[in-house]
Amino acid sequence: MASDCPAEQLVEIRSLAQGGHGVATSADGRTLFVPGTVPGDRLRCRITEVRRRYLRGQLVELVQSGPERIVPQCRHFGDCGGCDWQMLAYADQCRYKQQLLQQTCAHRLGAAAAECLEPLLASETAFGYRSRAQLKAHAAGGAFALGFYRRGSHFVVDVQDCPLLAAPLRALLAPLRQLFAGTSYAAWVPQIDAATDDAGAIRLLVHYRGEDLAAFCRWLQPRLATLAVAGPLAVLVQAGRKARIRLLCGEPQLRIRVDEPPLWLAYGPGGFAQVHLAQNRALVARLLDWAAVQPSDQVLDLYCGMGNFTLPLARRAARVTGVEDYAPSIEAARANARETGLAARTVFEVAATADWLSRLTAAPDLVVLDPPRSGAYEAVAGLVRLRPSRLLYVSCDPQTLLRDLVPLLGQGYDLLRLGALDLFPQTHHTEVVALLQARG
Repeated sequence: MASDCPAEQLVEIRSLAQGGHGVATSADGRTLFVPGTVPGDRLRCRITEVRRRYLRGQLVELVQSGPERIVPQCRHFGDCGGCDWQMLAYADQCRYKQQLLQQTCAHRLGAAAAECLEPLLASETAFGYRSRAQLKAHAAGGAFALGFYRRGSHFVVDVQDCPLLAAPLRALLAPLRQLFAGTSYAAWVPQIDAATDDAGAIRLLVHYRGEDLAAFCRWLQPRLATLAVAGPLAVLVQAGRKARIRLLCGEPQLRIRVDEPPLWLAYGPGGFAQVHLAQNRALVARLLDWAAVQPSDQVLDLYCGMGNFTLPLARRAARVTGVEDYAPSIEAARANARETGLAARTVFEVAATADWLSRLTAAPDLVVLDPPRSGAYEAVAGLVRLRPSRLLYVSCDPQTLLRDLVPLLGQGYDLLRLGALDLFPQTHHTEVVALLQARG
């Protein structure tokens, strides 16, 4: 470490940055990022990373709290890496999310684009919303630690309670811990995927890395009754690749509710659904409102998953084509289309996005994109070539969204609307929707 950069420094946090970290100025004048801090905090921090233009630090001692700092609701906060903003009141979290999005939008797209930003749609519940979780596990000395990784490590924090989890999952933490603690199988279970749905069903996928899968299943199955869940329970065991999944009990499909009147959509193990089910309904409603689909419209839904947007859109359009490269999700989407009576108005294809776009010769009226966190840069060239009249881009990462919008805005599109929804209270993450229209 450079001689002009003390290993520990006393600093004051002046703002929050993209990524949710507090921002201070170091002793040598560089920008210093410190997680777990809020504006106005005076603190002693340890420098953990030195770069030419900035530093990263770790909070060692909070000398004086900033005026916005509150006592976190979870006793594991700061140790567990599951969330990062519990030291802020929920109203302040929403204010900072909107502020940071506006700043980065102005920086990446210009002041005119930032003026398109609409108010953030907050969650009605700041806790108890998370319907899915990957519970990490570690066995040592007869104990079975179950929880989440410590930030920046693979150390499992033994989480006794998690206020972010939906009530059915929160109630399972202790029984799952007791199920494996002190057993010979505990060391072979590194993770348990827990999920619940809008009907109150629960699905557990136990990851097993031992050699004798059949013996483990014979041991586990009669002990599942000790979990004593209130609703329907499905338990599966996965050994290695997803192809080696064994169902021990229950119906493995979970069902979420979207649109009005309600559509019930099912998805299986390995499929994707938003972790905040109520805010997902708000997201679908916003997309339908902004899409303004006409009965004659041809719509393309890229990264469609099990039909979360495809099927509500199909109620309103002439035809919707859903494209997704994960075959089990397409199977679920087709089944959902049949169950909802929308099969005649939908087509689902297993394909990579860029490949699919390269084969299209006619532009749809509307293209919807909901890519993973890495974004949809692979789709930009195809979209520019086809030039559909409207684009609706949904993203869980504003940075990749704005990155992908730059070439679209530079090649014939205008940004009409941009807005965030808070699907991830107690974290710095937001879901963002952008509506673009082709010029002329």
